Amino acid sequence: MASEDKPDAAADDGMADWAEALMEQKAGDSGGDTPAGGVLTGEAPRPFSSTGPDGSAQDINMVLDIPVQLSVELGRTKVPIKHILQLGQGSVVELDALAGEPMDVLVNGYLIAQGEVVVVNDKFGIRLTDVVTPSERLRRVSKN
Repeated sequence: MASEDKPDAAADDGMADWAEALMEQKAGDSGGDTPAGGVLTGEAPRPFSSTGPDGSAQDINMVLDIPVQLSVELGRTKVPIKHILQLGQGSVVELDALAGEPMDVLVNGYLIAQGEVVVVNDKFGIRLTDVVTPSERLRRVSKN
């Protein structure tokens, strides 16, 4: 898809958004205390790292190449099993989404954006029209 062709600068901006969201969450969790360094203090942000079980520092770069499932949801409906068993070639299943409505973009089942269908080189793609902010994504993930 077109999102794979983004320049590294755009990826760096995305990481800056994640860094800011994590700092916001940390500030909220600590009762509003300002962290030792980073976005909220005006100091240069420190790289993400944590101490592993063996005492070595693990960088966030270790997780950047982990594949995740990205899916686009056209719509949903609930049907009884008896109707599922009656489905055959040519059957039509009515969905709850309206024609022309934006579709949900999910990563591992979590909503991250909405978009519209496009055709790129004879393949379907999705143009993102609304992206959930990193802080909102973290808030939704932490609820589950």
